Amino acid sequence: MKPLGSLPLKNWISYAECCIIFRKSMPKIAFATYQQLPGVTDDDRLVADVLSQRGVSVQAAPWDAKDVDWSSFDRVIIRSTWDYSLKREAYERWVGGFLTAPHRFWNPPDAVLANLSKRYLLEFAARGADVIPTVYVAVGETPRLQIIMEKQGWREIVIKPAVSAAARGTWRTSIERTDADQDRFAEQAKAEPMLIQPYFPEIAARGEWSLIFFGGRFSHAVLKKPATGDFRVQKHLGGTTVSAAPHSRLVDQALQILQIFKTPLLYARLDGIERDGRFVLMELEINEPFLFLGYSPEAPARFADAIMTILKP
Repeated sequence: MKPLGSLPLKNWISYAECCIIFRKSMPKIAFATYQQLPGVTDDDRLVADVLSQRGVSVQAAPWDAKDVDWSSFDRVIIRSTWDYSLKREAYERWVGGFLTAPHRFWNPPDAVLANLSKRYLLEFAARGADVIPTVYVAVGETPRLQIIMEKQGWREIVIKPAVSAAARGTWRTSIERTDADQDRFAEQAKAEPMLIQPYFPEIAARGEWSLIFFGGRFSHAVLKKPATGDFRVQKHLGGTTVSAAPHSRLVDQALQILQIFKTPLLYARLDGIERDGRFVLMELEINEPFLFLGYSPEAPARFADAIMTILKP
């Protein structure tokens, strides 16, 4: 076999053309990010590297960047669009723009739009899912916290925006402090819809589960605990996370909740607690969840497998 340097010019041209054709035929995926962190996160880089080895090109693109041609990608996958709750209307328009070509956008745009407000917890409860009890307060409403707590039989509650991320605007109060905290709640409720939920001490005592599914199949899980004296498990608030193996019973119960969605999902993260041997859902993340890929050696390949599936015609 002759070395490349000894090939005739016409063969060199053919070789170059083949390279161009190969590059054009490579599937091209966008990982949607946000302006403050426009690149692929360290955690998502784990799956991006696996995809690269399989001949798939991955490019990060902020969801609201003006110079991105989304139609140039074979698939657009939401990953770290972590400012969506601060720009909700613009974000809904961006996601809604893919409704005419839903196969190109994952998770499916209609499912994502329905998932942006945590009001979906009420619908899940109505359909028999085991979810944390939730009172929804529409924007502009200012019910008395004490009346709600007495009616529900709650002594401690967590208050949070219906659309939020990273525990933004989330706080806790007790029946003894409702009068002092009423103005704070009313101020928030003037600006955005709110949720009121009972505080579950299991979060501090045992931790909060995150169960991750790819393509409808369980992949791995982590257990998150808040810092001493807090109830929020996010890392930037002092929370800690460890890899953990949930009982198969909890996985099965989480899967039953996930199956409420009739459309296939690329990924899902179910956050909840174990109470009396049951998995109680606190949040279903199908929009932009951190997937804890670095906590399971097999997780990046499992995620890549699911992505390869949605690349099929």
